[in-house]
Amino acid sequence: MASKPSVIDPADERAAAIQRLSARRDFGTHVVCYVVVNLGLIAIWYIAGHSYFWPGWVLAAWGIGIVLHAWDVYGRRPITEADIAREMGRHTAPPPG
Repeated sequence: MASKPSVIDPADERAAAIQRLSARRDFGTHVVCYVVVNLGLIAIWYIAGHSYFWPGWVLAAWGIGIVLHAWDVYGRRPITEADIAREMGRHTAPPPG
């Protein structure tokens, strides 16, 4: 099903660009927090006798969050007009007949 391209409002395109830049900046902040907090936990673990590596649980659990955040920011493709048209076509009733 071919759909004609839509006219993109420059204000909408600017808002979308700002949203993408903001998401990338937020991801960078998330990574910095992850590194700083986990380095602190590793330091506490080391000072406390460094037997069982319990910070690994935090590293792994929070690391999953980092990976999912990275996928959301860099891996997901934007919704296109073709996606919208396809979804709308799935939910329309067939003509009576």
